[in-house]
Amino acid sequence: MRNLIPNRKEKGFTLIELVMVIVILGILAAFALPRFADFGTEARISSINGLAGSLRSAASIAHARQLANSGSDTDSVVLEGQTIAMNAGFPAATANGIGQAAQVSSDYSSVVSGSTITYFIAPDTDGSGTTACRVTYTEAVLANDTDPANPVAASPIKVDVETGGC
Repeated sequence: MRNLIPNRKEKGFTLIELVMVIVILGILAAFALPRFADFGTEARISSINGLAGSLRSAASIAHARQLANSGSDTDSVVLEGQTIAMNAGFPAATANGIGQAAQVSSDYSSVVSGSTITYFIAPDTDGSGTTACRVTYTEAVLANDTDPANPVAASPIKVDVETGGC
């Protein structure tokens, strides 16, 4: 008797061929993904914003410590064993002032100019302070106050963030 089921020829890919295609696509994706997904910019922006928050918090804590100590507006305060240089009741715009209070990492470069200190996410190569990925801390300025035991800041600290060049 003849076989009543006709011979069918199966068509398709073998398992080896499918595995090879998946491996090749995986290799291509591994090289292509970093070119299309640059997370460095977001990381630098988050880092600068985090530093800005740290500067604000550290300035408030140091100011509160100085008020609790009832010292004059330029008396240094001690936070966690670190001596913080103060000006107008807030940390001074120096490495020994706000830099010490916020425990700013050496990953940031800085430029001090008068009553401001600017921290950069990347080194400021020419020292001009023009890198557009930065946070600038401006120290407080005292009002003309006749009572040095109770200083009043005419303008409190100011923290400016610029992320355009991150």
